[in-house]
Amino acid sequence: MKTRLVLAAGTESDTKHDLQRQLSELGYEPVPAGSVEGALSELAHRRFLLTVLDFKADAVELLRRLRAQGGTPGAIVVILDSDSAERTAETASLGADDFLQKPFTGDDLENVIKSALARPRRNWERVPDDEARVRLHEEVSLWRSPLMREVRDIIEQAARVDVTVLVCGETGTGKDVVARAIHDESVRQSGPYVKVNCAAVPRELLESELFGHERGAFTGAHQLKIGKFEAADRGTIFLDEIGDLHPALQGKLLHVLQDGQFSRVGGRSTVKVDVRVLAATNQDLEQAVASGRFREDLYYRLNVIQIMVPPLRERPEEIPLLAEYFMQRYSQLFRRESVPLPAETVQRLLHHRFPGNVRELENMIKRMIVLGDPLLRRSPLPGGAAAEDNSGGRLPKTATLSLKDISRKAAQLAEREAILQALEQTQWNRVRAAKLLEISYRALLYKIKDAGLDRGRRTLHGR
Repeated sequence: MKTRLVLAAGTESDTKHDLQRQLSELGYEPVPAGSVEGALSELAHRRFLLTVLDFKADAVELLRRLRAQGGTPGAIVVILDSDSAERTAETASLGADDFLQKPFTGDDLENVIKSALARPRRNWERVPDDEARVRLHEEVSLWRSPLMREVRDIIEQAARVDVTVLVCGETGTGKDVVARAIHDESVRQSGPYVKVNCAAVPRELLESELFGHERGAFTGAHQLKIGKFEAADRGTIFLDEIGDLHPALQGKLLHVLQDGQFSRVGGRSTVKVDVRVLAATNQDLEQAVASGRFREDLYYRLNVIQIMVPPLRERPEEIPLLAEYFMQRYSQLFRRESVPLPAETVQRLLHHRFPGNVRELENMIKRMIVLGDPLLRRSPLPGGAAAEDNSGGRLPKTATLSLKDISRKAAQLAEREAILQALEQTQWNRVRAAKLLEISYRALLYKIKDAGLDRGRRTLHGR
């Protein structure tokens, strides 16, 4: 009896037919699916021994949607182009069992299938909302720094009122986690949560993605499509990278924010929705308004409450906690043994500036697990010689310190350096320095004394 498998082919018909032929020759019965929607439909109604994905970037989308939808895909093999090898870690974390690089032969395909089928099967039942909520709470519980505790306080207050929130911060700081936490603590938590990356969707398609389209609205619109705003009705929509929204769509978004109504592309009737809008950006929207790239009225509509997520380098006490969390999570996902982070590795992480913030740390831990590299020998992190902090001090040897001690010491050194820089920048005007650091004047005086900076100032001026 022949086994069943899904064939999710790419856009090139030759590749699609060759793959079906090779699978048939190996004794399988291929079930073709020419789109993400088609593949998900097959997975929703059939049980498969094996799933082969040749969707390029859409493989990631399919695996994410499959995890939410549920199904029985069996072993999952992802076919990669020569320029898409960097997607390996992401698709692996989402459940891919093995990979096949183009070009490949029938023997290559057979070997990869055998390898994938030999692995333990992942449970693809739909992830319950309670499990996702537990994971969210775990991540939020790692916000131990004063800056992130303040973010948590604002989230709790913002969640109580149904207004728009603008989440700002550098790339990779966790703005999406902030948005999800607001939704999870609001009265809309039982409703849908829909995320749209405004920078990832081409401008020509974004209007249809957000607002949907009618059948025949444009070439290729063969059926009515529900947009993200309709999908988020009675829930929350999160518009990530809102600063990249094209000016032509800014007016339509403003209209939705004002009265909750819009028309689908090619439609004549008005659609009314009840949606809370959260937005995020890594850009300076005030500057974008000043330069005419972003509508001023839309900016003020979005910026009812603003949450600034600090970069990871400003909250170093969270680095060991996040690293351990990612180690546990991805060791389980990648089916690898979880081991404690070596003290030497923690030391190196604490002295890295993380321009990519939490996302960089997360990807670093993924590589560490996949490559079996707990000491980061293959990573371009600064080594022991670079472990000296900016103030000229050196962290104590980790052999005599716990992770909590390391975190506390790193936070103290980082805070002292930030305060000193602010004081020097303002010629030791403590009122201006407090404003620059966004803390109260009294808090600054306390921190100056606690860090011993007042003694250095008296010595410097001979007081």
